[in-house]
Amino acid sequence: MPYNQFDRTKLNIKPLSDRENKVVIERDHIPVNQKPENQSKHFLKIVEDTILRIKKARDKKASIMLSFGAHSIKNGLGVVLIRLMEEGWLTHLATNGAGIIHDWEFAFLGESSEDVKANIDQGQFGIWDETGKFINLALLVGAYEGKGYGESVGSMIENEGVTIPAEVELNKIISDYNKGDLDRAAAALDLLVLIRKFELEPGWLEIPFPSKQYCVQAAAFKLGIPFTGHPMFGHDIIYTHPMNHGAAIGRTAGRDFLTFSDSVLNLDHGVYMSVGSAVMSPMIFEKSLSMAQNICIQKKQHIDNHYMLIVDLAKSTWDWQKNGEPPASDPGYYLRYLKTFSRMGGVMQYLSADNRDFLLALYQGLQR
Repeated sequence: MPYNQFDRTKLNIKPLSDRENKVVIERDHIPVNQKPENQSKHFLKIVEDTILRIKKARDKKASIMLSFGAHSIKNGLGVVLIRLMEEGWLTHLATNGAGIIHDWEFAFLGESSEDVKANIDQGQFGIWDETGKFINLALLVGAYEGKGYGESVGSMIENEGVTIPAEVELNKIISDYNKGDLDRAAAALDLLVLIRKFELEPGWLEIPFPSKQYCVQAAAFKLGIPFTGHPMFGHDIIYTHPMNHGAAIGRTAGRDFLTFSDSVLNLDHGVYMSVGSAVMSPMIFEKSLSMAQNICIQKKQHIDNHYMLIVDLAKSTWDWQKNGEPPASDPGYYLRYLKTFSRMGGVMQYLSADNRDFLLALYQGLQR
């Protein structure tokens, strides 16, 4: 007998404009010429080493990947990330579900970052209409169109809307599933259910994004650079909205994992930077690298010449590059993400730094 399930249709869902936010992107974004506060010799040495490796990777047409947690977006670094893409210094960006959401809210509202403690107490945290409705809609339409998670949201923002297919189009694909793509037919059925449930009119649905110049995933979509989203079920506020649909999440996120893995396949002589992501980045990287090595070994090749820079705020006195993995008796052993990356071959360096300082110093150093 199935368990009872929470009924999200009973929620009092308020408009996003009612929410007080801590970050206003026009006021709080980080300009690309802002000087990094960290000027220590260790910091500058690792940044310079990373810059040299990025330039070599670009010359060899190897992957230059940046995975980051949501704070890189919340801290107003979108403009810096966009410039890194525009100038050809990144070939792939990846973030978690929260990074996607903050980036979307900045583009749509110009603000993000609610007061979690206060809104939990009021039973209102994350229960906002436009964020939940439109991001979930982007994923439903994107799943049907064959897009990934980040591409679905990025295209909605860049194009300032989505096309809602007519029921007759969806029904034809569903009824002809034996002649066509089964996955697309299933996605069409998912979308049809939501169209009827929410009485969505077919055709172009315009959704203005007045601050999309700050949006990283919109810029990535425009530039044709993979920006992949790697969510976990129940982790993000879009799961509170009745339009949330697990199959669409799975289809789009599954495609993004394979897109990410394809970039890892080109990582020999490349660069992988993980900034402020203690769980998502190491977990998807280790599986992707294992699959990439599997393919390379079949071709009598191996990915050995990759460089990994891990940036986070936690202090670590252990020299991971020189000494490898610490013993279980050392506190450094329990920095799980460092332990994971230290097992990935290649060269790993760890930098304890603020993401603002690192990304600013990286961008400015690449101008030289």
